[in-house]
Amino acid sequence: MNGLSLFASAGIGETYFSEVGVNIVVANELIDKRANLYKSISPEVDVICGDITDPIVFSKVIKSAKEKDVKFILASPPCQGMSIAGKNRHPDTMINDERNYLITYVVKAIKELNPRYVLIENVPALLKLVLNYKNKMRTVLDILDLEFKEKYDIASQIVDSSDYGVPQTRLRAIIKMNIHGYNWNWPEKSPKKVTVRECIGNLPSLESGESSNVKWHFARKHDPKNILWMKHTPTGHSAFENEVYYPQKDDGSRIKGYQSSYRRIKWDEPSPTITIRNDCIASQRNVHPGRLLPDGTYSDARVLTPLELMLLNSLPKDWNIPDDTPELLIRQCIGESIPPLMLKQIVSGISEEL
Repeated sequence: MNGLSLFASAGIGETYFSEVGVNIVVANELIDKRANLYKSISPEVDVICGDITDPIVFSKVIKSAKEKDVKFILASPPCQGMSIAGKNRHPDTMINDERNYLITYVVKAIKELNPRYVLIENVPALLKLVLNYKNKMRTVLDILDLEFKEKYDIASQIVDSSDYGVPQTRLRAIIKMNIHGYNWNWPEKSPKKVTVRECIGNLPSLESGESSNVKWHFARKHDPKNILWMKHTPTGHSAFENEVYYPQKDDGSRIKGYQSSYRRIKWDEPSPTITIRNDCIASQRNVHPGRLLPDGTYSDARVLTPLELMLLNSLPKDWNIPDDTPELLIRQCIGESIPPLMLKQIVSGISEEL
């Protein structure tokens, strides 16, 4: 069954789709560098780079999808407009944020292509988002019911990637649609969760700026002060908890911050959600767990390496990206992606039997 990926980024979410009978043949991505990475990973896919709100770009996407007889749509509209942080936390701001109306282009694509199956995914706030649609305030599910309930079964859930074999806790809203008569069951949860230790515990220890002979396993270089604070921070704790080596200004006064910052992740749990700022040691819960050393400090005072991020996001160790792919591009694409193993599990519930 051929598929279309909208708001595709580098196509991380689709990594395992072919294993469950879906072949993405057309994709649309706004940003050049991400579209080019997608093309490098999957040269067989017709990747159309451009703004889907541009009628010319939308027309190209639909034309290609029709030519390739697409029966499946994956849509991951950008979630920044639904952020609960900063200015976007106010409902009025969310209603007026143009990015939240990109879902209407998914509606248009469904009308044009009449696919058998549609998978829409986003942050959990997607299910609470209220938009002005056809002169009435409606949730996304209200909009989909209005347009498609006569033809499609529509179901939604908030799912956690760690329930499906992914060594990362990541909550996503999933909306799945299938034409009446076709079956699409929710997957069963895994009997146990995969931990950080099970996933990356066998990789060589690295300090700031060091490299290894393992592909993509190299450590970013950090400020010596940040390294000092993190060397004295135990596994699972924040440097803000330290009595001596806490985050401080040049005059020695404490830096104000959240306990989620300058924080090491835990070995024996799935990792926290990987964010787009996973390159920053001061950002949310992205410092390596570390190991206790004989002198009482902890090793690996650094953020996770690109390889560690790939594995924690359930990507294969030999993910076929070009050797010259910029590190920050890898980090950004992973930070914004949905773990592909979870998507594989969800798509595996499709049954083509009528």
